[in-house]
Amino acid sequence: MKQSPPSRSSRSADKFVVRLPEGMRARIAEVARHYHRSMNSEIIARLEKTLLAEGNLPSETASAPTHTELHPHEHQLLQHFRRLPQPQQSALIALLNVKG
Repeated sequence: MKQSPPSRSSRSADKFVVRLPEGMRARIAEVARHYHRSMNSEIIARLEKTLLAEGNLPSETASAPTHTELHPHEHQLLQHFRRLPQPQQSALIALLNVKG
């Protein structure tokens, strides 16, 4: 069986340690559960939303829907798509663009 090349995973993503004030971790966990996200995804979504509101995100990101606008299944599909190697992403887009 042919193995696919290694993809970018959470293990290779940039990491940054944040010290949270007392009680903040529990609050983030509760909100993340409500939106069916991991704590990491919840923090990222909120950072993106804040940076977008302040005008500090590039326009490419500004045109993309925020995580809160996506159904959990759409978010999961997007995560899987982003992990695909570029040739597979292009092939999938081409397949979806076929008019039939």
